[in-house]
Amino acid sequence: MKIVQASKLENQPWKFMQENTVLHNPLVLIFANRFLLEQEEVISDIRKQFPYDHLVFGSTSGEIMCCHVNENSISVTAIEFEKSSFEVITENILNFDKKAKPLGEALYAKIPKTNLKHLFVLSEGSFVNGSSLIDGLENQLSDAISITGGMCGDDTRFLKTLASYKENPKEGEVILIGFYGESLEITFASFGGWIPFGPERKITRSKANILFEIDDQPALDLYKNYLGEKSSELPQASLLYPLNVTPEGKNEPVVRTILSINDDTNSMVLAGDVPVNSKVQLMMASVDGIAAGAQHAAEIAMENRKSPPQIALLVSCIGRKLVMNQRVEEEIENVQEIIGKQTAITGFYSYGEMAPINGHKSCELHNQTMTLTLISE
Repeated sequence: MKIVQASKLENQPWKFMQENTVLHNPLVLIFANRFLLEQEEVISDIRKQFPYDHLVFGSTSGEIMCCHVNENSISVTAIEFEKSSFEVITENILNFDKKAKPLGEALYAKIPKTNLKHLFVLSEGSFVNGSSLIDGLENQLSDAISITGGMCGDDTRFLKTLASYKENPKEGEVILIGFYGESLEITFASFGGWIPFGPERKITRSKANILFEIDDQPALDLYKNYLGEKSSELPQASLLYPLNVTPEGKNEPVVRTILSINDDTNSMVLAGDVPVNSKVQLMMASVDGIAAGAQHAAEIAMENRKSPPQIALLVSCIGRKLVMNQRVEEEIENVQEIIGKQTAITGFYSYGEMAPINGHKSCELHNQTMTLTLISE
């Protein structure tokens, strides 16, 4: 595997981490601030610096490159596989009446299946229901194939996200990258480090990812009572106080971030499904707890590896970034300490992370976690 990485801060020259490396037919992952991806001259510059076919673009809430977390920047990682291969396909949620499950089914139907080992999802992040997208992808999925990925971001603006493959970045795109080959070793993990607090309650009325009532009370009113003065800062304030949700019949909880609120219906739109009869509890976090959570995720991902990872794709949540603030790079440093300095690191801060819960095969949508995908061949 050959890897070339480069980053560019706004109004600064390109900084290449590997010089004079010639690549043939690489997969090029481009994570950048949404405002930059909307500029034609920026896209032209990226295409000039990386004149390849397989360019994958995604907007972010922060760009990860090596141990650095940048803002208003472009992060590019070009990967040439020497013993294995990849395929990239796309669909647009706007062609599916904004319904994510049939989109997921269509994506999986299109991806070649022979020797398929792993799927990485880069999804529009502002109105795709990540849980439904995963349900669609997994509808016909073989147990031998794993899924990880993330939802694109837009800093704390929550206005729109952009993604694309080959084309210029646009709204509504969901990209599926398939990795193929017997020589591939891909491991992954996801962990948070957030702490539940307050009473455990029950979701009594919801529809998909819209939460209407908790314990037969209007969900938004109840949540605002907990937040107190911070309720005037919603929905951004919700990134600091997500919900811990345990669906009925499941033992493992998932964390859900609130994407938007509706005062007229006293409801909240979350990043993933919140089924009726789920147990629900508020969460909070400390900087040390989040950094330790990232380290634990790396430890899980490295547990049974046969060879050191060559590339690490990190997807962490915008909420974690807000809590850690100036110490945000500590979670990346903690990951590098576990996976090794020889591993190239790239990734982004997201509106949702995708990975199986530790010890499980099926993928889940997470919020407020650090998710790692470690690849070698």
